[in-house]
Amino acid sequence: MNHQMYALGSQRHSRRVGALDFFPTPPWAGRALCTHVLGGQASLASEICWEPAVGAGDLARGLRDYFAAVVGSDLAPQRDSVAPDRHHYLEQDFLFALSPAPPSVSHIITNPPYAQATEFALRALALAPHVALLVRTAFLEGVGRHRRLFARHPPHTVAQFVERVPMISGRLTATGSTLTAYAWIYWRTDQPAGAATTLIWIPPCRHLLEQSTDYPTDTPNA
Repeated sequence: MNHQMYALGSQRHSRRVGALDFFPTPPWAGRALCTHVLGGQASLASEICWEPAVGAGDLARGLRDYFAAVVGSDLAPQRDSVAPDRHHYLEQDFLFALSPAPPSVSHIITNPPYAQATEFALRALALAPHVALLVRTAFLEGVGRHRRLFARHPPHTVAQFVERVPMISGRLTATGSTLTAYAWIYWRTDQPAGAATTLIWIPPCRHLLEQSTDYPTDTPNA
């Protein structure tokens, strides 16, 4: 495998119809969700989160800074990219597992496989009162997706990153780039019927939330 870095564009494939969809999420992107959308540690310190497309645990490491516990599972868990012996994740297909959510889970937060993102949202909404998906901003488009998901389950908040969140195929890196814009979509099942979705911008925060221990070999941007 060569070591050239490829920016994530539109050629992302489902783990269930081709190669594994492994685009590690920088931990700071999870911290941005917790800080700017979910209320920070004061709101989350007693809550339990489930990351059902955990990969190598990179997003989960960011979430652990805020939640009391983070449970991780994946169809094909990877070795933790920073601490391979520290965490062991459940091998489970989120969409087809017969078991319910882990006990006491209040939040399901994930960067889902692109081609299965709608299914991940619908499944998560049936299991937890709080759901957040990291998706391409273009995920908001689409007549079919609107009918299946957004018309029936309007999000509480759409939180658009004003910075790009670099996600590179197969590796976590601090120095990669991307042409793709990302947003967090957040649902609360206790949202009143007919309530309007709130659009917010996640302000520039990478330099505040990124940690030197987030990456296996790279050094965060100054």
